[in-house]
Amino acid sequence: MKQKLTPLGSILSKVLDNLRPSSDLDMTRIWDLWDEALDQTVAANSKPGAFKEGVLIVHVSSSVWIQHLRFMEKDLKAQINLALGRPLVKELKFKIASLHS
Repeated sequence: MKQKLTPLGSILSKVLDNLRPSSDLDMTRIWDLWDEALDQTVAANSKPGAFKEGVLIVHVSSSVWIQHLRFMEKDLKAQINLALGRPLVKELKFKIASLHS
């Protein structure tokens, strides 16, 4: 009788998913979809910084971009949540920060 082998990567992924807080996994998903979910110019001037309890901290390149994104906040939340497939982001907060890691 042959046993079905399970790839080690899928086992490790399941173990890590159980060890990580769900907010870390959510942040990883937000980071991964950021560039595709948003307009190219917006994505180039902003990056997700932190996520906790429905609040997404967005790092932006300047105060001008903070103002611009505040006007777009409702649409940004809708685009991000649509890409996530569920209404995960409840609020956006903007902060000037370096966008390069």
